Amino acid sequence: MATAARLSQPHIVKEPGYCGGRATIDDTRIRVYSVVFVYKMGKTPEQILVEYPDLSLGQVYAALTYYYDNQEEIEAELAEDESWEVEHERRKTEYLVRQAPK
Repeated sequence: MATAARLSQPHIVKEPGYCGGRATIDDTRIRVYSVVFVYKMGKTPEQILVEYPDLSLGQVYAALTYYYDNQEEIEAELAEDESWEVEHERRKTEYLVRQAPK
């Protein structure tokens, strides 16, 4: 039986059954796309540490390296996350409209 190849990149874990199989920073449950999201908002790696104080600077740079080596994958995860948020807000608004006194 074939097994999925294990990722071999410092500080990054990507294996089936762990954090949905998405690239994650080692010893955390912080996904690479979460770090990239903050980075794309204009934050420097040092500023990202304020958002994620449990990370080391090496882990942040590893996440960014993984992103640049796998941009298509991470961009797809960012788009999926964004579409989920948009759908969640739409459903929340519909619910609140239905609950509003008439």
